[in-house]
Amino acid sequence: MEKKITVFGVIGEGFSIGMKNSLSLLGAVILYALTIWIPYLNVGTTIAMCSIPVELSKGKVISPFFIFDAKYRKYMGEFFLLLGFVSIAVVPLILFGFFPAIVISLAWSLAVFLLLDKGVSPGEALIQSNKLTYGYKWTLFFISLVLGLIATVILLYPIFALVDFTSCCEFDSLESMEGMSMPWWPIIMIIIVSLVFQFVSLGASAVVYRKLTEPAPVKVEPKPTPAPVAVAAEPVVKEKPAPAPKTEEVKPKASKPAVKKPAAKKPAAKKPTKKAE
Repeated sequence: MEKKITVFGVIGEGFSIGMKNSLSLLGAVILYALTIWIPYLNVGTTIAMCSIPVELSKGKVISPFFIFDAKYRKYMGEFFLLLGFVSIAVVPLILFGFFPAIVISLAWSLAVFLLLDKGVSPGEALIQSNKLTYGYKWTLFFISLVLGLIATVILLYPIFALVDFTSCCEFDSLESMEGMSMPWWPIIMIIIVSLVFQFVSLGASAVVYRKLTEPAPVKVEPKPTPAPVAVAAEPVVKEKPAPAPKTEEVKPKASKPAVKKPAAKKPAAKKPTKKAE
């Protein structure tokens, strides 16, 4: 069976989707931070922020104002009920070690997206998510692991720069610190890398959701063509040429000798008789 998703395939496509929507995602984050204090509205925006991978999976550049859509407040009860189900199941699993908790978290990682996109009940969303992620849990785990390692390696440089600066400040005298200023580039770099990591993670989640929920293509197997039946060729009967009609030789008839007819005798002219005087 061909795999629907691969680790580096998802990361590569997720990076493309995240960067294409980076300005929209940044705008959504800023709008969310500005309105988080507004009661009731903040519930809808929070649910909308959780549905970002669903919007990204549609292949279009999203608008940052989609978080204010009233349809997300419609799922308020189902959303928090679903989070309650997940918490009730995951927290006791931690007592048996982190591995079972990680497995069940990966199995239910699509439940929120299915709830908000398909409109199914919380219980049905958990069941469908478990079915869709069956056989892909290791792939999902390594996607998160690789993204985390890449972000950590990049962040080590600015973090060490800040640590080095703070350690120098502890041992230097106050007079020597007068001309020193805190380097801002490590902080700026940390913010940029963190944002890019979030954008790529959201793009990767969108790729996973789209590919695992799309129906598998139906393979139509061609019907075997029946073997041609050998038909015995009818013997070709050569027709004998019709015999040419015999032409009878017509012998010329012997011509009879012409019989000369006797010439008709002319009547003798009568001599005039002398009349008696």
